[in-house]
Amino acid sequence: MFVDKVRITVIGGRGGDGAVAFHREKYVASGGPDGGDGGHGGSVILRVNDNMSTLLDFRYKRKYTAQAGVNGLGRKMAGKRGENLIIEVPRGTVVRDVETNQIIVDMSTGEDFIIAKGGRGGWGNAHYATPTRQVPRFAKAGLKGQERDIILELKLLADVGLVGFPNVGKSTLLSVTSNARPKIANYHFTTLFPNLGVIYVDEGVSFVMADIPGIIEGAAEGAGLGHDFLRHIDRCRLLVHVVDVSGSEGRDPVEDFHAICEELHNYSIDLGDRPMIVAANKVDLLMPESDNLERLRAAVEEAGCELYEISAGTTQGTRNLMRVVAEKLRTLPPVTIYEPEYVEVIEAPADPSAFEIEHYGNTWLITGTWLERMVQNINFDDYESRNHFDMQLRKVGLFQRLEELGIQDGDTVDIYDLEFEYQR
Repeated sequence: MFVDKVRITVIGGRGGDGAVAFHREKYVASGGPDGGDGGHGGSVILRVNDNMSTLLDFRYKRKYTAQAGVNGLGRKMAGKRGENLIIEVPRGTVVRDVETNQIIVDMSTGEDFIIAKGGRGGWGNAHYATPTRQVPRFAKAGLKGQERDIILELKLLADVGLVGFPNVGKSTLLSVTSNARPKIANYHFTTLFPNLGVIYVDEGVSFVMADIPGIIEGAAEGAGLGHDFLRHIDRCRLLVHVVDVSGSEGRDPVEDFHAICEELHNYSIDLGDRPMIVAANKVDLLMPESDNLERLRAAVEEAGCELYEISAGTTQGTRNLMRVVAEKLRTLPPVTIYEPEYVEVIEAPADPSAFEIEHYGNTWLITGTWLERMVQNINFDDYESRNHFDMQLRKVGLFQRLEELGIQDGDTVDIYDLEFEYQR
């Protein structure tokens, strides 16, 4: 099965919690705090695998989470860093942000890319020892890893794309000019997914050619199979438009030529203006009285393209066509590598006094960026950490503001899933 577009969720590993510990050793009095830091969470990393040609591996697994960092220990021992999670993708995969649809990275160069960073490990209590606070009994909790929803979109890395209506001989042309063995049969839509083949013209002269499933009218709007696979022509430097000049399918070759050109323009103006060579296929089946070849040649020349007569079934003219294609490629720019469009916003330090209070009966809902980060950093299983949290809330004036608004003893305060009963 060929899968070329999937949506997945990637999550960096959570950082380990810092430790609350004190030095205990015989003959050493008042050893002091020695809680170690938590390990950083692992990151999710994308890596190119040239042996993959589809995104099928992502069809049934949509969530990928890196390993969390290990909690810190006593004797100032830091926790182990979480293992990175490596996700392998085919070369040519374009990664987009789900919300903005902007390109994050084009996995064509072969370099690894960190798509979700792991969370930082929390500090142990050894970090908080000061001359005035010699026995800190609290530590920081590890931070959550980065979480993001992304779209993986495979765009084949091919120099040349074969385009045309179904059953015009594209697969046959690929099979007789390369080692590719696509499925070939005398019915429409034999080709259900793109096929790649390497064409060797001369020593040191070769290129990659892709057989794209047949395009029909309305493909750019989603009709037929072509809509799903037009994206694979995006990178092609040159298009070879295969036309059945014999009219064996009862179609007019001139109308077919114009229809495919229109679909390419409708999908992308840039794609419609891509350099193109027209291959008039099945000339061996052309009836002597037919004027199809002359009419097609006139239409092709009017469009500013070159026409070559071939018969993929008998290999007539195919070798010469491949030499012409190789010569054309020498003058064209390299395969397109898409530049990143997505700009990650780095949040400025949050204002501690910027919070909102909503009142629902005897429940007070409090939100704010600074508060959200504070809740993530506190280890609420530790008594001293809870006292530190309470002190910070009083320092920013939260409790004073609640009392001004009329909070009563016994009311519930809700701060990002943290609920407690208010007592003066």
